[in-house]
Amino acid sequence: MLGCTAIDAHECRIVKPKPKPRIAFLREKAGLTQLELSRLVGVTESTIQNWESGRTGTDHIQRIIKFCKALNCQVEDLIECESDISQEASAKPASLQEIHNLLGTDEEEAAEVEGVEEVIVKE
Repeated sequence: MLGCTAIDAHECRIVKPKPKPRIAFLREKAGLTQLELSRLVGVTESTIQNWESGRTGTDHIQRIIKFCKALNCQVEDLIECESDISQEASAKPASLQEIHNLLGTDEEEAAEVEGVEEVIVKE
């Protein structure tokens, strides 16, 4: 049983190694110091040191990876950036006809509804 004797078998357990963060490798590959990376990311240098050494877990990163796999998307897709909001805002319908197309109505139906609303308001 993986090098365990019958006497100590109850004490022997398989310890799954924690995934080692690749942050240091990727940071060095990018030619950045821990301080430079910390400033780019918006965390302290000690946070980078803890991530790289494995003292601070990467559970949150692993959860994000699971989200992306489950939703079949990229990390960037999980977060709505201000640039996304401004693009959505600029994609407003340009005409009444486009609004009707988005709603699945036509102008005649809308005119009927408006006529009914006018009658209700006048009464």
